[in-house]
Amino acid sequence: MKKVLRVYGGVLRLVRLLPADTRPYYAKYARENFVNYRDVDVSETPLDELFQRAYNHSIWVLKKYSIDESAAKKLKEICFE
Repeated sequence: MKKVLRVYGGVLRLVRLLPADTRPYYAKYARENFVNYRDVDVSETPLDELFQRAYNHSIWVLKKYSIDESAAKKLKEICFE
């Protein structure tokens, strides 16, 4: 559970780098996804796969807004430790 919260915090830190008018949307999207992670059956979908998905989506959003993906270095370290 602690790692899930660290990944969520990392995603929210990246949301702060986005243009101001997009932040509420992506913060809400992240919150809804992480709330849904509580309902996931770990035997069917390993948490590592969900962390990979969170990282990949974060990179996609950063690229969409032309933000260097090196900003996600800390998130990558958390997701793949």
